[in-house]
Amino acid sequence: MPDMFTLPVLLGIIYSGIRLATPYLFAAIGETFAQASGVLNLGVEGTMLMGAFSGFYVASRTGSLWLGLLAAALAGMIMGLAMAVVSVTLKAEQGISGIGFSLFGLGLSSLLFEKMIGSSAISISGFPALRIPILGSIPYLGDAVFNQNVLVYLAFLMVPVSTYVLNHTTLGLKIRAVGQYPQAADSLGINVSQIRYLTVAFGGLMAGIAGASLSLALINLFQENMTSGMGYIAVALVYFGGWRPAGVLGGSLLFSFVNAFQLWLQVKGVKIPSNIALMLPYVLTILALTFAANRARQPAALSKPFERGES
Repeated sequence: MPDMFTLPVLLGIIYSGIRLATPYLFAAIGETFAQASGVLNLGVEGTMLMGAFSGFYVASRTGSLWLGLLAAALAGMIMGLAMAVVSVTLKAEQGISGIGFSLFGLGLSSLLFEKMIGSSAISISGFPALRIPILGSIPYLGDAVFNQNVLVYLAFLMVPVSTYVLNHTTLGLKIRAVGQYPQAADSLGINVSQIRYLTVAFGGLMAGIAGASLSLALINLFQENMTSGMGYIAVALVYFGGWRPAGVLGGSLLFSFVNAFQLWLQVKGVKIPSNIALMLPYVLTILALTFAANRARQPAALSKPFERGES
C-alpha cells in the first residue's frame, strides 16, 4: 500500500481520474438540462451505447474522428427526440420508458456491431493528447492536467457554459420555470412542450458524445455494453450535484478519482480482492447519493407530464 502514495502514482491517479470523468460529465450535464425542465430520462445508458457505436463505426470507415463525433451526436439527438415523443407528447411514465430506451440502445448497438463490424474487435487511433501551452509546462501537474485529449477539455468547458446558460439567460429561465411551475410558465406564453423537447434532445446529444468519448478517446474501440452502467451513474450524479453543473462536476470527479484509485490498486498489485476494488466507486456513489438526497431540492415538476389547464 505505501507504493500507492508515491508522486508518480498520485499524478497517475489525477491524470486517469480527469480522463475517466469525461463521459460522466457529458452525459450528466445533458441530463441536468432535461431534468431541469421536468423530464427524467433513464435512457441515457442506451443513448451512450448508440453514440459509442455510431461514432466508432463512422470514424473507422471514414478515417475522420470529427465525423465520428458528429455521427455520435446525431445518434444521441435522435434517441433524445424519440424519448421526448414518448415522455412529452405521449405522456408515458418516464421511468419505465427510459429503461425501455436503455434496453433498446443496448440491443440495437449490439446488433449493429455484429452485423456491420463483426465479432472481431478492431481498434482505431483516437483523439490524441493536446498539450496546452504554458499550462502544460507546470511542474508535475502540467502533464497530469493539461495534456489531455480535446474531448476532456470540451467536457470541462461545458460546466461554466451550462451554468451560465441555466442561470443567466432567458432560455435558462424558461427551462427552470418549466421544470418548477409548468402551469405558470404556460400562462406566461412559454411553450412547455417545446422547451422539454429541446432539453431532452440536447441531453441525448450530450449522451451520444459521452459514448463517443469512450470509443474515440478513452478505449478507442467498441464493445458490446461497454458503458457498463455509466448512463445510470450519470443520472445519479445529477441528483448528487443538486441539478447544478458545478455540483455534477464535483460528483463526476469524486467518482472518477475513486475509480482511478481502484484501477491503480490493481496495477500495483495491492493485496485486495479485485471484486472489492471494483465495488469501491459504486459503494461511494450509494453513500454520496444518500447524503445528497437529504439536502437537494429537485425540480417540482420532475417526471410529471404537463397537462394544460391542470393546477
